[in-house]
Amino acid sequence: MTGKIIKILSNDYTINSNDNIYVCKSRGKFRNLNITPLVGDNVKFDEKNKYILEILPRRNFLVRPPVANIDQCVIVTSTKEPDFSSNLLDKLLNIIEFNKIKPIICFTKLDKLNDKELIEIKKIMRYYQKVGYEIYDNQNLDEVKKIFKDKITVFTGQSGAGKSTLLNKLDFKLNLKTNEISKALNRGKHTTRHVELLSLYNGYVADTPGFSAISFLDMTNSDIRDNFIEFNLYRDKCEYKDCMHDREINCEIKRKVNDTEIMLSRYENYLKFIHREK
Repeated sequence: MTGKIIKILSNDYTINSNDNIYVCKSRGKFRNLNITPLVGDNVKFDEKNKYILEILPRRNFLVRPPVANIDQCVIVTSTKEPDFSSNLLDKLLNIIEFNKIKPIICFTKLDKLNDKELIEIKKIMRYYQKVGYEIYDNQNLDEVKKIFKDKITVFTGQSGAGKSTLLNKLDFKLNLKTNEISKALNRGKHTTRHVELLSLYNGYVADTPGFSAISFLDMTNSDIRDNFIEFNLYRDKCEYKDCMHDREINCEIKRKVNDTEIMLSRYENYLKFIHREK
């Protein structure tokens, strides 16, 4: 039989096959082949003996959070407690797009901002929307509910950004555990202990452990450059075809760094990413 892994807990793999649920084990051969079954994997399995026999080809996958065959990723982005991090948001956007997954940004905790902070965040939101990203906030739940149909959606972002809280607001029956923010660390405590696909508005959503440390696994500096989507609007005007928009002369990208065309924080984050320690 074939089905989709919707939950992994220890060595128990919960598989949905035509709305029937089976809990299977993983064959030792996968360890020998250095293959790890992931939530979202489509698999062949032995219905009688409850073993996974084969992992079918993946469209894509993420290492952290470990989910396969993802259609879209909602980056839950806190604006306060923890504070907004353009560096983390841009890093997530870059990695998600590199993995051929559609990124969607959902800003949370706007109600905690003072008037000056709210004006600044709204300006940032308008910029990301203008360059081509789909933008929501957690007070616009009716619109958010429309994105899930026929999709596998990952929710991710920094710890304490409000992923589980947002999912509970979308569907109170999920009853996902949430926790308070650590005031000393200005980040949330991990509340999600395993990865699971949850049925939501005629699609699947993954509630995954929060994280704040990610890496550009298998990505070159050229990959990072090419996944800053607004750079692609201007790079043909650079003097060099392979311009890295760093120390080169006559670089159109550097000329476009301003409040509207290429936001300064985006360009500064790009430089940090390509000069990272490897």
